Amino acid sequence: MNKIKKCLFPAAGYGTRFLPATKAIPKEMLPVLTKPLLQYGVEEAIEAGMDTMAIVTGRGKRSIEDHFDISYELEHQIKGTAKESYLTEIRSVINACTFSYTRQVEMKGLGHAILTGETLIGTEPFAVVLADDLCDNEDDGVLKQMTELYEKYKCCIIAVEEIPPEDSNKYGVIAGDTIKDSSYTKGSLIRVNDMVEKPEPKDAPSNLAIIGRYILTPDIFDVLRETKPGKGGEIQITDALLEMAKIGKVIAYKFDGKRFDCGSVDGFVEATNYFYTKEKS
Repeated sequence: MNKIKKCLFPAAGYGTRFLPATKAIPKEMLPVLTKPLLQYGVEEAIEAGMDTMAIVTGRGKRSIEDHFDISYELEHQIKGTAKESYLTEIRSVINACTFSYTRQVEMKGLGHAILTGETLIGTEPFAVVLADDLCDNEDDGVLKQMTELYEKYKCCIIAVEEIPPEDSNKYGVIAGDTIKDSSYTKGSLIRVNDMVEKPEPKDAPSNLAIIGRYILTPDIFDVLRETKPGKGGEIQITDALLEMAKIGKVIAYKFDGKRFDCGSVDGFVEATNYFYTKEKS
């Protein structure tokens, strides 16, 4: 299999928890300080060696395409002024990779969004980033850690973290057996044998929840095509990955780093305060 060069960003959701702000602004474009959530995710993918960003959008998401494009009028207006430096970061992102887009016409779940992106991905392994899970690391980013794992294990890799048991009904939750790998010390590895989408606390197989970072092999598309609607009547990536796990092809990675749930107001405010303090220190 090839090295991972493509990263898929499902970005078609409505962002209802941030209404009315997200009535006209995609939640992926909400800024933490001066940078939108989606740009943080793209920069993490670039750090991991990826140069092709595939974005699944929906109606009202045009500003995503505009953000990752040249604004000639704006650049002309600020050229030669102190404000020109404000565009340095986004210019470097635009120059470092290519962007392609497709639309998810109906909101049928994360699994359906990933399947919609097949036309942009093709037949190679790829990463998936959910932009509202914002991650930060002092050393290697989460995706870079995961691509290194993929190079060794050549199977689906999912990022997990410990959560309070009472929050299990907000996540996909996994269970499995610890992999003893003395050559890898950044985080712990689990060979997944069970996963449940948003179980009630009493039904959760563990306190390890899947967060928005995945490395997937292209055969996931065939599995998704056969996956029936599950929790909430949606096609769940958790259900598709469970089929892969049954044949030993999914590893959960308890990653090294800090993650903020920017899909919630509390997590968004926490991330803003954290990055503000970090920038000022």
